[in-house]
Amino acid sequence: MKKKIKVALKIVISIALIYLVLRNIDTSKLFETIKQSNIWWLFVAFIFFNLSKIVSAIRLNWYFKDCGVNLSTKTNLILYYIGMFYNLFLPGGIGGDGYKIYLLKKRFNTKVSKLLQAILLDRLSGLVALLFLAALLFIFSKYSTLYPILKWLAFAVTISIYPIFIYLHKRLFKGFLTYLSHTTLYGLLVQILQLITAIFIILALKDSVPIVEFLFLFLFSSVVAVLPLTIGGVGAREFTFLYGLKLLSLEPTSGVAFSFIFFLITFISSAIGALFLHKEI
Repeated sequence: MKKKIKVALKIVISIALIYLVLRNIDTSKLFETIKQSNIWWLFVAFIFFNLSKIVSAIRLNWYFKDCGVNLSTKTNLILYYIGMFYNLFLPGGIGGDGYKIYLLKKRFNTKVSKLLQAILLDRLSGLVALLFLAALLFIFSKYSTLYPILKWLAFAVTISIYPIFIYLHKRLFKGFLTYLSHTTLYGLLVQILQLITAIFIILALKDSVPIVEFLFLFLFSSVVAVLPLTIGGVGAREFTFLYGLKLLSLEPTSGVAFSFIFFLITFISSAIGALFLHKEI
C-alpha cells in the first residue's frame, strides 16, 4: 500500500511540474520550436545517445563479471535494452534492474546481494561522472559569477570526487576491483557521449543558446532526475531548465524544448527493448 502511495505521489509531482512549466512559457512557441528542429541533427543525437547506452552496457557487464556472471557482449546488450524498456513503464527507474537481477539470479544462481552491489556501483560510477562534468561546466558558466562561493565548491568537487570514489570503492566493494579502471573510465565516457548528444540537440533547435550553460543545466537536470521525486525524471528536467535559464534572464522555451526532445529520444531508444522481450537470454 505504501508503495502505491509513493508511486501515486511521484505521478502527481511529475504532472504538477509539467503543468507549472507549461504555465510559465509560450506553449505555441514551444511546439513550433520542436516542430522546426532539424531532423538530421536529431538523428545524430539519437545515434550518440544509443552509443552512450552501449558503452554503459559494457561497463555494467564488467561489474557482472566480478559477480561470476559471464554474458556475451550481445546478450548483455539485449538484456540492457530490455531493462531500459521496463524502466519506461515500471515506476522509479528500477524495474529494469529488478528484471536483470531476477533473470541473472535464476540463470547463474548468483547471490542477489552481489548483483545489487554490481548495479549500485554501475549507478554510482555514472553519478560520479555526472557530478564531475557538471562541476567542471559550472566553473566556466555564467552561473559561477552569480554564485562565487559555489564556484569554489565546484572546483573542490572536480579535484576530489574521483579520488574519494576510488578510495570508497576499494574499501567498501572489495569484490569489484578487477575492472576498476575500466568501469571508471567508461563511466566518464558515457556522460561525455551524453553531452555530445545534448550538443546535437542544441544544433537541431536552430536557436542561439549559451552552450556551456545549456550543457550544465542538462547535467544538473540529470542529477535532479535521479532523485526519487518524479516518474523517470519527467517534469524535473523541464523544471530545472525553466528556472535555470530564468536565473540568467534568458527565454526558457528552447530549454524546455530541449528537455522534451531528450525525453523523446530516451523513450524511442528504450522502446527498442520491446523487440527482444521474447528472446531467450
